[in-house]
Amino acid sequence: MSKLCWIDVRGLSGIRAAVLEEAIHQRVDAVLADDIAALIDLPPTIRKVLYPAGDLPADLTGVDVVIVDPDTHGHPAELAGRHPDTEFGRYVEIVDAATLDLACVAARSDRWCLLHFKDPTKIPLEIVIAASAGASGSMITTVADVEEAEIVFGVLEHGSDGVMLAPAEVGQTTALVRAATDQLAHLDLVELEVVRTAHVGMGERACVDTCTYFGKDEGILVGSHSKGMVLCVSETHPLPYMPTRPFRVNAGAIHSYTLSVGGRTNYLSELMAGSKVLAVDVKGRARAVTVGRVKIESRPLISIDAVAADGTEVNLILQDDWHVRVLGPGGAVLNSTELRPGDRLLGYLPVADRHVGHPISEFCLEK
Repeated sequence: MSKLCWIDVRGLSGIRAAVLEEAIHQRVDAVLADDIAALIDLPPTIRKVLYPAGDLPADLTGVDVVIVDPDTHGHPAELAGRHPDTEFGRYVEIVDAATLDLACVAARSDRWCLLHFKDPTKIPLEIVIAASAGASGSMITTVADVEEAEIVFGVLEHGSDGVMLAPAEVGQTTALVRAATDQLAHLDLVELEVVRTAHVGMGERACVDTCTYFGKDEGILVGSHSKGMVLCVSETHPLPYMPTRPFRVNAGAIHSYTLSVGGRTNYLSELMAGSKVLAVDVKGRARAVTVGRVKIESRPLISIDAVAADGTEVNLILQDDWHVRVLGPGGAVLNSTELRPGDRLLGYLPVADRHVGHPISEFCLEK
């Protein structure tokens, strides 16, 4: 699942052609323009959205959605009755309590609503999202940049259905689509069979403290090799000698890979406050979370070797202590020092090798 990405090409001059080419390549959901001519050559995979600069054209052939100002063009429901082959929505600029009420009405009743919030606070957006709960229409919020889009996607945990960005340069559309896709992903987890464990002496391990609570069946994927990782559980489960820390994963030795956003990997050692990692549950549902702190300390270590059904070998080196745990099938919480050959773990097998964290198809031997 991903959020909707609309690209606004109004006012773009020198870079319009390049932005449209990038939008087509990235398969954005919609392009918005103020004249039909700018939309004609777009492929059918992209929704063509018109926001007329003046009067509503009599002929809307080739336009999928028309965004209107009701005071200028008429009410969306009335216009939809006159143009049954076209969807209509309304534009609302939220500047005060009265326009906030209009936005709530639009979000509840219209097929589309395009919202622009004058002030930087996200409280009005929270109110509109809450007011539109259960509505069948889609709410698109204008954003100034990709960073704001990431925030809008997460407001009230649900976020706006989508965002609209007017790119200032080529590359921003790609970043926007990546940010939208990273909100919620799905990974195909596999079962791994433990083949051996070994105490390997002292080393540095990293605890990854995030800015969010993990669920009881969530953790992060960690492994010594880029082609195989184990799901390390967060500290959400009670321990006899210390309080739970449901924001933390005792993740493993500092050389280990973990999965980040956009298909990238990071070494645990390079994570820092503000980094992004994927929180993954036992069903493979993944979400991006922000790192608040990484604690690296010297501890005894244990090496765990496991194998997937296809023969892929996976290694994970953890702190050698009973309270450090991993997840097994069905959400079983397994103490790392009690693992024995034949025990089953949950893991993930990325299909590509890595170069500076990016997936790439090349020969790479890890052992």
